[in-house]
Parts: sequence; structure tokens; C-alpha cells
Amino acid sequence: MTELFTPSSLSVSELNALAKNLLEDHLSGLWVAGEVSNLTRAASGHYYFSLKDSRAQVRCAMFKGTASRLAAPLKEGDHIEVSGRISIYEARGEFQITVNEVRLMGLGRLYEAYERLKAQLQAEGVFAAERKRPLPERPRAIGIVTSLAAAALRDVVTTLRRRAPEIPVIVYPTPVQGAGSELQIAQAIQTASARNEADVLIVCRGGGSIEDLWAFNEAPVVRAIEHCAMPVVSGVGHETDFTLADFVADVRAPTPTGAAELVSPNRMETLAKLSQAQGRLKEVLQQRYYDASQRVDWLARQIRHPRQKLGEQRVYLQTLNQNLRFAMQQNRRFHAQRLEQQQQALQHLRPDISQAKREVAQFQTALAQSFQNLLQQRRHTLEKQTALLEAVSPQQILQRGFAVVKNTRGQVVRSAAALKQGQKLSITFADGETDVRITREQAQADLFDLA
Repeated sequence: MTELFTPSSLSVSELNALAKNLLEDHLSGLWVAGEVSNLTRAASGHYYFSLKDSRAQVRCAMFKGTASRLAAPLKEGDHIEVSGRISIYEARGEFQITVNEVRLMGLGRLYEAYERLKAQLQAEGVFAAERKRPLPERPRAIGIVTSLAAAALRDVVTTLRRRAPEIPVIVYPTPVQGAGSELQIAQAIQTASARNEADVLIVCRGGGSIEDLWAFNEAPVVRAIEHCAMPVVSGVGHETDFTLADFVADVRAPTPTGAAELVSPNRMETLAKLSQAQGRLKEVLQQRYYDASQRVDWLARQIRHPRQKLGEQRVYLQTLNQNLRFAMQQNRRFHAQRLEQQQQALQHLRPDISQAKREVAQFQTALAQSFQNLLQQRRHTLEKQTALLEAVSPQQILQRGFAVVKNTRGQVVRSAAALKQGQKLSITFADGETDVRITREQAQADLFDLA
């Protein structure tokens, strides 16, 4: 009888499936914290590890897609927080977490945010070298963004007073650590940029823990430095400390004192250069004085009384006059002799043209006779052609009793068949023209019928 009321048993797979459903339905949306242990990365890119604390551990699996979103790869001993699907791996009946999200615990969260913002800014080109601006050699004023109570301010001011006491310093005070300090630092940078009172801006604070310096890793400070109208020098912490402000600034100094040295000219070096320039200028001026003195002495020796110079010029002019007169006489004599020689040579070279004249006269007589004969011949030919032309002239034909019949368009009518009753015609006779009109149509009678 008792066996009838005994419940049926479950298979192992059914038990695991039931437990899996219970876990997934009631343990969703949780974050679990612990230390990474027994970390294994498969060739496929998946991670398998245990998450443990001082009293227990749980198996975790993180697949490649989730792992690719990590700011840095997981390491053995990392303290992390994970969220995902809490379930049972049915095949082995093992309780495990399939991880969907990972965040570092404590400082790890800060580093995670730091790496995420750094990667974003890097992708935007905020850290690119080509956007870095050079520092002015001699700024008209130097701005400082820091706390009035910071030792870094005293170090910077002391350094600037020693190196360049003539350059004014403008301080834009702001808290450099604590809650909300990043907004106040950003506001101080924006104020310095808007006022445009300085040629270069130092953003600095002394050393401290990573939490103390964290305001300089926040986006408001980074964006304020990025959009600052003047070059920015970052001097945050010690030489080993790096913040995002260092990457976005135009120049990164290892310390606040180093930042002051970068933006200010060295007064002693400037004075030394000035002294050297003064010495060189003195040498140049002295040499120019010596050269000018020698030239004045030479010019003084060249100065003469105007009467003496006038006398010399009068003698020189007389000499030129004599030379010109002599040259003209010589030139006239030379050309006269040459003309006489040319005339004599011409007399000897003159040809005898008497025979040529007789031949030309004969040719002229023959040419005149030939022209008269040709003219008579052409006149006779012209008279014959004129008589022939008169014989075939249309006017002569009209004189013999013929007439020319034309229509109103001036076209000659060549056939009676083309005529129509009522058509107007023009008949041209030897002594003029007259207009006629066709009155009736009839075939032309035979010439012999008219007799």
C-alpha cells in the first residue's frame, strides 16, 4: 500500500534542468564580487576561471564577445565584480556564472573608467601631436590654475620669480581634489581662456595618491584643456604620475616646478645673451665709426677750392677746343683728298656709250614703225568684227520686220501653244514696245493658206 503513494523519481538530467530553471528565474540581475582564480584562456578566446572569497568559490565562464569589451585582459588575482546568467551547466551538474559584464572593484573601477575615457579621447584625436601648440618664448603674462593653499603654487611662483621676475603671474584659484573638484578646475581653465590675460597657462598640483590626483582624469578637466584658447602646460603630481590632463595638454611637465621652468625664460641666460649682444653691437658700432672716420679723412683730402677747379676745367675746355678744331681740319682735308681720288677714278672708268646710243635710236625707230603697223592691223580687224556684230545684232533683226514677244515676267514666248486666252503680252519692235492681250485661241494657219 505504501508504494502506491511513493512519488516517482527524477532523472539526473531532469534534476539539473529543474535546478537551472530555478536559479535563472530567481537569481537574475545580481553582481557578484570576488578574486579571480584558476584563470584559463582557451584558444577560442573564451575565459574560464573561479571567483572566490575567503570562504567559497564559484565557477565562471566568459565568452569571447564579452572578453573583447574589457579595458584590460583579466589577470590572476584581480578583484572584480561580475554580472551574468547564474545557472547550472547541466552536462556536469556544476553551478556556474556565465559572465556578461565585468568591472574592477575599488580602484579598479577608477582605472576602468580611466582606460575607457582615455581610449575614447584617443579615438577622437584629442591626444594627437599635430594639435599641440608651441609655447611662447617670452609670454607677456603667465596663468596658473591651482589651489591657493597648494605647495605647488609656492614652488611655481618661486621658480618664476627667480627666472623671470618681470613677467606678471595671474592665479586662477580652484580646489584640486575632493568631490566636485573636477568641475571647479574646468571652470577655472575656462575662465582663464575667456579672459585671455595670459599667453600660457599652467595647470598644476603637488603629488598625492591616485585618488588625490583623480580630478585631473575626469572628462570636464580634459575637455576644458582641449578647448583652452592658450597653450597649456600640465604639471600634476610627480614625474611618475600620469593623468589624462598630461596627455591632452600641449606640454607635460614632470613637476609643477618643471612647468614653471618650461614657460619662463631664464633671466640669467637672457642677461648673458643681452650682454653678448651688447658687446657685439659695441664692436660693430666701433668698426663703423672707424670706417666712417677714414672715409671722412679721404673725402677731406679730395676737397679743393672752386676757383682752382674752375681754372682746371677752363684749361681742359681750351684743350678740347683745340683738339676738336684740329680734328675737323684733318677730317676735311682727308675727305677732300678722297673725293679728288674718286673723281679721277671715275673719269678712267667712264664707259663709251655712243654705240649703245645709236642702237637705242635704231630700236626706237623700229619700235615706232612696228607699233604703227600693229595699230593699223588691229584697227582693220576691229572694223571687220564690228560689221559682223552689226549683221547679227538683234536690233538689225528687228529692223527687218521681226518682233520679240514676252510675257508679264519678261520671259520670251517661244511657242503659241503656251499662250492662253486673256493673257497679257509685251511685243518689242525695232522702234519700241507695245502691250497686247490674247482674245481667242485658234491654231495657227498654214503660211500658204493666208494667200
